[in-house]
Amino acid sequence: MPVRILHYERVGSTMDLIHVLAERGAEAGTMVVATEQLRGRGSRGRDWHSPPGGLWLSALFRPPTVAGLEVLSVRVGLALARALDACGAVPVWLKWPNDLMLDGRKLGGILCEARWQGGTLGWVAVGVGLNVQNSIGPELRSSAVSLVEVTPGIRSEDVLELVAQAIAEIDLGPERLSPAELEQFAARSWLEGREIRQPLCGIVTGLDEDGALRVRTMEGSQVSLRHGSVELAGATNSR
Repeated sequence: MPVRILHYERVGSTMDLIHVLAERGAEAGTMVVATEQLRGRGSRGRDWHSPPGGLWLSALFRPPTVAGLEVLSVRVGLALARALDACGAVPVWLKWPNDLMLDGRKLGGILCEARWQGGTLGWVAVGVGLNVQNSIGPELRSSAVSLVEVTPGIRSEDVLELVAQAIAEIDLGPERLSPAELEQFAARSWLEGREIRQPLCGIVTGLDEDGALRVRTMEGSQVSLRHGSVELAGATNSR
């Protein structure tokens, strides 16, 4: 889809702003980029620290159907990981359902929100937050990372074009992940083969075509997780 990028110095939230623009009739492909977010948000209502130097972007989609919405965050993650490969940030791993990991720490997050008009899908907003050249506070250095730590000299504007184009090329249509997409995710899955303690205890064994995370419980049964915050066994926090 054609891309139109709107730049702002400071906003409350790029997601809130893209929803306002969508309600006013903005076309698919409209993207909002902010130097700084004052009230950036991540999944499950968490605040996302969004200082200057990071890439804080939200994009507008107007899909004709709801097909593909359940697997959208997986497709966005795969697209972003491929784009970041071109920045020299390899390997970028994907932590289900919506985190990007680098060097064992969180590099960025994805947030997908749909808005309905009556019983009809109105639009979908995709938010991306990436630590690029922004510094990470001492309290987060063990769990978060910026691209500049592994790619010295990189700037958020260097990443913007690659990320925007990658998002614009995502195909929202297919309702289920293809075998190729599942293979690509498996190659980058940060949780694959690891023991988790939340939202249940077990070993992560893969991803279903509907985007659910497969977990083998300690009793040996297979469970598919469709939502929730995943914590590794022995982890001290859930980032």
